[in-house]
Amino acid sequence: MRKGLIIVLCFSLAACSVGGINNNIYTDNTPQLPTHWQLEGSTSATQGGTSGLWWQAFGSEELLQLIEQAEQNSYNVRAALANIRRAEAAVRIADASLWPELEGTVEAGRAGELNGNSNEHYYSGVTASYEIDFWGGQRANQASAQALLDYSQFDRDTLGLSITANVARYWLQWVGNRERLQITEANLGNARRLLDIVELKIKAGAASELEQLQQQGQVAGLERDVAWLRQQMQESHTTLNLLLGSPTDIPLFTNSLAEVEFPAIETGIPAELLVRRPDVARAEAALRAANANISQARAAMLPNISLAMSAGGSANHLSQTLRDPVYSLVAGLTAPIFNGGALEALFDSAVANRDGLVADYQQTIVAAFTDTRNAINAIAGIDAQRRAQQQQLDLARRAYDLAEARYRAGAASFSTLLDNQTTLFFAEDTNVVLRRQSLQARVDLFRALGGGWTPERIAQINQYDINKDAQ
Repeated sequence: MRKGLIIVLCFSLAACSVGGINNNIYTDNTPQLPTHWQLEGSTSATQGGTSGLWWQAFGSEELLQLIEQAEQNSYNVRAALANIRRAEAAVRIADASLWPELEGTVEAGRAGELNGNSNEHYYSGVTASYEIDFWGGQRANQASAQALLDYSQFDRDTLGLSITANVARYWLQWVGNRERLQITEANLGNARRLLDIVELKIKAGAASELEQLQQQGQVAGLERDVAWLRQQMQESHTTLNLLLGSPTDIPLFTNSLAEVEFPAIETGIPAELLVRRPDVARAEAALRAANANISQARAAMLPNISLAMSAGGSANHLSQTLRDPVYSLVAGLTAPIFNGGALEALFDSAVANRDGLVADYQQTIVAAFTDTRNAINAIAGIDAQRRAQQQQLDLARRAYDLAEARYRAGAASFSTLLDNQTTLFFAEDTNVVLRRQSLQARVDLFRALGGGWTPERIAQINQYDINKDAQ
């Protein structure tokens, strides 16, 4: 009896040395965070931030409908939802391991001699078994399953944010190319009109063949640009079809980026990224699962204690089997003795996996700050270019109108008119490109800031009923 108490005491001390699951092990490895954004155009507001439906800030009903369709029909989102259901089943399996198992048995048989004498016998009984989670291995398995469920949910949210941002980016690209196409087609019509004027002057002896060739080259170049922009529009349209899970072209009607608003975005303080971005939460969930796996691997190296109880009886009639039941109680202790170092290797593997995930977690945080800084810097830089470009566009329009009037009056050379025509077209095209880039940079900033996501708002962001989808 005394020896048994000593053994139990030793096991208890070992359990203390094993320790519980440290789900905050990754917090000691968080990179040092800046206190504020140090880029032009950023804000330092500690409140506000972005809305979960950030795309509404662009003021486009068409964009709103496209994103809603993508959230409902995306095949990638459907696959992510299936992963969540699988993780939920794994949690239920892990929870079940913490409860006793109960089995019922009913047997019927016939025994007899070859001369025909026989008798029937019946058996019924109940067996209960339970493995005591003395070292916390089963609880660690349960924690790992829950962390993986969290991981799958955060992965779904990361994917959803990526899909909505890509829909917005490619839609802006399509609208921008459509506006550029309209500008190019208008310039093509204008170039053809000037070509007609040159040809009339040639007939009148007031222009040379060189001027005609130059303008014909201008027309051919614009025709090439029209074909290229149509190709770019179709490629953007095809990508949108894929994001929305549509095998055919979805209808698009927005004609100009002027119909899209420039949203105001509050970046907040840098530390908020740790709770704003679902990919950071996903990396944390992976660390929790890895930490639980370490505890589970450590518990596997220690003895297991199991209890079993059975009660039942047999008789010649089924109704009499439980009249005089017989019971048994069994307690068992199983301990690993020799396995060639396999359990130690599993433990080392779990530790190495956790260390790798710590590095992944750190990289995710660094990437989050890099994405945000780049997006803020892009907005500030592109907006500065847009202001200068707008001034250049206004001047180019005035210069072209003046050059055309002087050419018609014979006071300016055709080369002067051609130069001003090229300058105006380039200024108009660049103005649209910079507007599109500025809007896309704001999409990138919304994505970098997590799109208004927080762990507490999963129910608001999730647009799907998982159980209904499973049906």
